[in-house]
Amino acid sequence: MGTLVGIFGTTHNPLLWRTLQGDVADDLRATKASFMEFRDRVAGARPDVILVVATDHLTQWFDDNMPAFLVGRSELIPATFPNEEREFGIPVDMLPGDLGLARDILTGGLERGVDFSSSREFRADHSVYLPYAFLCPDKDIPVVPVFTNAIAPPFPPARRFVEVGRALRAAIEASPLDRRVVIVASGHLATEVGGPRQFQGAPDPSFDEQAVRWVADGDVEAMLAELTPARMLAAGNVTAQFLNFLVAVGAAEGRPAVHAAGVRSRFASSPFFAWDPPEVRP
Repeated sequence: MGTLVGIFGTTHNPLLWRTLQGDVADDLRATKASFMEFRDRVAGARPDVILVVATDHLTQWFDDNMPAFLVGRSELIPATFPNEEREFGIPVDMLPGDLGLARDILTGGLERGVDFSSSREFRADHSVYLPYAFLCPDKDIPVVPVFTNAIAPPFPPARRFVEVGRALRAAIEASPLDRRVVIVASGHLATEVGGPRQFQGAPDPSFDEQAVRWVADGDVEAMLAELTPARMLAAGNVTAQFLNFLVAVGAAEGRPAVHAAGVRSRFASSPFFAWDPPEVRP
């Protein structure tokens, strides 16, 4: 049987790839330290598979053909698009996958009311690669990506992300494969890309503070009430990627996080969330 051994949430800001290498600037030290702490947390969970809940950034799907939720099924996962290598220095890579667990998540989700799309031909962009590479630097643990639409309106409602998280947990636990699984949700706090508030730090600190408090308190109802498209857009034009963390909230069954922080830097604040490992069901 599959076992969920850890649930985490973190940023995938591509500007961090170069800036966190080697010695870092003073304002980025806390961000790097947070990644190092979470690297240790993930290693301590001893996962066989890392399931990354991520967003495709209009690189292989667009608003005329955007799946709401998609399971990537492949034994080998190509990573990084040419623009990401060119602009951010992120390396082109090939990641190990777990076709068997991906299949069980797809079928298990369908049995629990989540009509996942699926693909055998896809590429992982920085939303998968950055959290995976920072938290698993040897890149030797198989990864299963679950892509969400938190980039191209209309978005699924916040409640649906929570429901998908619950279904993912149930599908993992129902899998006949003996896998220890860590879920890593990949997203943002308030963030602006290409708009007037880009490169001006956190575009909406009040949203960041409120969002971190929701996660820390396990206040699911507040998240469902407040995370409307209009509120997220007002916080920053790609803030909707915070919805990916609601998948982690659902997998954690709405329990308060044991670690919830928005780490400030020259970039938008970086989220770092962690929940205690769930109790193993009989």
